[in-house]
Amino acid sequence: MSVLRVAAAAYPVRFLSSWQDYAAELGRWVEEAARQRAQLLVFPEYAPLELISLLPAGLHHDLRGLLPALQPLLPEVLALHERLAREHGVTLVAGSFPVAHGAGYVNRAHVFGPQGPLGHQDKLLMTRFEAEEWGIDPGAGVRVFGAGGVQFGVAICYDSEFPHLARAQAELGAELLVVPSFTASRAGFTRVRVGSMARALENQCYALHAPLLADAPWTSAIEDAVGRAGLYAPADGDLPEDGMVAQGEWNAPGWLIHDLDFARTRRVREAGHVLNWRDRDTAQRRVQP
Repeated sequence: MSVLRVAAAAYPVRFLSSWQDYAAELGRWVEEAARQRAQLLVFPEYAPLELISLLPAGLHHDLRGLLPALQPLLPEVLALHERLAREHGVTLVAGSFPVAHGAGYVNRAHVFGPQGPLGHQDKLLMTRFEAEEWGIDPGAGVRVFGAGGVQFGVAICYDSEFPHLARAQAELGAELLVVPSFTASRAGFTRVRVGSMARALENQCYALHAPLLADAPWTSAIEDAVGRAGLYAPADGDLPEDGMVAQGEWNAPGWLIHDLDFARTRRVREAGHVLNWRDRDTAQRRVQP
């Protein structure tokens, strides 16, 4: 298959009334994308952390204390995403979650297919907020996943700003990079967007950006988040001249749904005006004296 319909969520954080409120709303989001025949659905970094609103109020601003308090909710979060992926016959990249790992926590995005869990991708590089204030640890290793005959990798927010991570996923066969993000300012969003566009250029692939939206003064964990969903490509061949395939409105909640024709990026890799993917090793050798 060369065409895949993808959906990136610009997902807004809410103060929840109950677990049932969360489950019903997530179900509505997945149902809406599936109704529009999306095959791969991507939720943002830390999207499930609106569940902090269900914790005791004294934990809402306790960055270290809320991490262990969230762990009992994780099995239900995973079961809900798995059920929705199965019911709607979609591949679903769940919003990342701080998962207990070793002596600390990692920022982990779980991936589910129509037949069940496909694995997970941990965030590999931490922002200063995560490392210095929140105590989230880096994970290790990159993976690729399949949807509709296409391989994709997951680069969680800051990871999209480092070329070697996306290249490793592309070397494993990824033709699409999905980028779930949580950025508290327009500058932060721009860094992730520019990084994602650069990774699409370097690897001559698509990049799909799903941002968290938040105005949540009730928790210090995800207090502010801004952005717009976006879909990027290398600016070559019959792809958009500015590298922007599609984008949502600024800070507007909703799905960005688009058909990706991978025959286009494959042609660019083989016969583009420039051949970034072919020349990647040559470029590396040129830095040697």
